[in-house]
Amino acid sequence: MRWLRILSAPLAPFYAAVVRERNRAFDSNPARSAKAGLPVVSLGNLSLGGTGKTPLTLFLAERLQGEGWTNAVLSRGYGGRRKADPMEVSPGCDPGEAGDEAAMMAGRLGTRRVVVARKRIEGAQLIREWEQPPKCLLMDDGFQHRAIHRDIDLLVLDGVRRWGNGRMVPSGDLREPMDSARRAHALVVTRASRCPKAEIEAWWARYGSGGPVFFTDFKLLSLRTLGGENQVALPLSESMPVLAFCALGHPEAFFADLLLAGVNWVETVAFPDHHHLTPADWRDVAARADEAGAQAFVCTEKDAVKLAAARLQPLGLPILVAQQGVEGGEPLVHWVRERLESLSTSGSVPLED
Repeated sequence: MRWLRILSAPLAPFYAAVVRERNRAFDSNPARSAKAGLPVVSLGNLSLGGTGKTPLTLFLAERLQGEGWTNAVLSRGYGGRRKADPMEVSPGCDPGEAGDEAAMMAGRLGTRRVVVARKRIEGAQLIREWEQPPKCLLMDDGFQHRAIHRDIDLLVLDGVRRWGNGRMVPSGDLREPMDSARRAHALVVTRASRCPKAEIEAWWARYGSGGPVFFTDFKLLSLRTLGGENQVALPLSESMPVLAFCALGHPEAFFADLLLAGVNWVETVAFPDHHHLTPADWRDVAARADEAGAQAFVCTEKDAVKLAAARLQPLGLPILVAQQGVEGGEPLVHWVRERLESLSTSGSVPLED
């Protein structure tokens, strides 16, 4: 990957020019962003994956639902190959069709809570046609999807990785120039306990919109056995060494979170983001676990839905699934709820015909 970035670095200015021109086109003509007919809360980031926007989306979906703001998650369904699009995602669906993140979210949220669509406005239309449509939509990974209007735009920033080297792809990790942060109504910083808050606040003051900054953390709450409801308390006993594996945009963050939670792995295996393990991959993981003396595997919820769908055999060792939660998110929930209530009171997002 390092050599690929070096060789493709000369293309970065051309990519940046295309992105800036696209943004100028939307900024100069707001009507290009179609109205969903329901309030839209978007969560996205400037950088390539791994900031934690999907766990944050789940957290907001569950908390807002519990406070009377019924909602549905609108996702692209990255990695899913489906014949029908848009598609309502049901618990237990095939992640090969819906995408692993959408399948995981549906498993947590339940029926009529997640829709995947390549064109997000078509997914919004499907949701509006439900007999009891929700009060709002949560758009996962929506910062660059400007074809749909958003009423609350949340920019998610990994407090540890931040903006990387500050360069755009392919020579850096940024999808857009940093001054695109001005579009966001608020900044949500994840893994905040390990971040330089003053540096991030200075960055937001320079590039952001002046909206509030929310500092949050991810915390592993417990482990559960794959295919069962047995809970394993944390910290994990040192007498059970584990091999940790995942297919994430930023696997190092997951491995660090495990250590902080008291899961002292003896070996780690990282696959590309959204990768579906094959039987050959699984045999390799098992061999590395045997070499390291591991007595169990541990993975994320996102990986677990793919393992269950592929019916991969546990190879004699238990598979533990890390249950992740969000800490410090209450101020964010309160702020989003107040903004939604203000939109409802003003009637600025009436249901369209």
